[in-house]
Amino acid sequence: MPDPTSPRNATNETAETVVEPVEGTTTPETDEERADATIEAEVAEPAPADRTAELEAAVNDLRDRLLRSHAEMENLRRRTEREVQDGRRYAISSFARDLLGVADNLRRALDAAAAGGAATDPILKALVEGVELTEKELLKSLEKNGVQKLEPKGQVFDPNFHQAIFEAPDPSVPSGTVVQVVQEGYVIGDRILRPAMVGVARGGPKPAASSEPAGVDKSA
Repeated sequence: MPDPTSPRNATNETAETVVEPVEGTTTPETDEERADATIEAEVAEPAPADRTAELEAAVNDLRDRLLRSHAEMENLRRRTEREVQDGRRYAISSFARDLLGVADNLRRALDAAAAGGAATDPILKALVEGVELTEKELLKSLEKNGVQKLEPKGQVFDPNFHQAIFEAPDPSVPSGTVVQVVQEGYVIGDRILRPAMVGVARGGPKPAASSEPAGVDKSA
């Protein structure tokens, strides 16, 4: 009977032992399986060229967003500056328009005094001079704040600055010429504050084309 402890029997038992794979692990057993695993690994990892293109696209997108944001901020800054300037220039429009009534009354008083012969009375003459100084000071204060009086007489009628209240036959001047100012007009900056009420000539020759704007009083 053979001895189980002999070296020969120990060798046979070792050769017959089968190595079991560890549970939870997979090992490719064929060349085909190894090739499939290699292909899957290559597909899972993006190629360097594709990654570069992706990064370049992201950089271009960020650059476009930055440029658009910069342009929007620049437009906002310019618009804000323009609104601030307009606010400073036209903030007193309502107040200045109310003062025009005061200027009108001063002018009416001076016209009435001139028609009534105030120049022959020393007291009335001094009063008229005071009213004239008051009117001049008022107009200077208005001009200092951007308000100017229009001087349309002799100018071609401009509907942007004048309001025609009557027409007068006058063939001696071109048709459409302002021949009388009934009420003074004023502008503030480049905006009309109050149009001048005027009388316009008709019956004369056609007016020559002119690019000159409506007359503005620059004597003050």
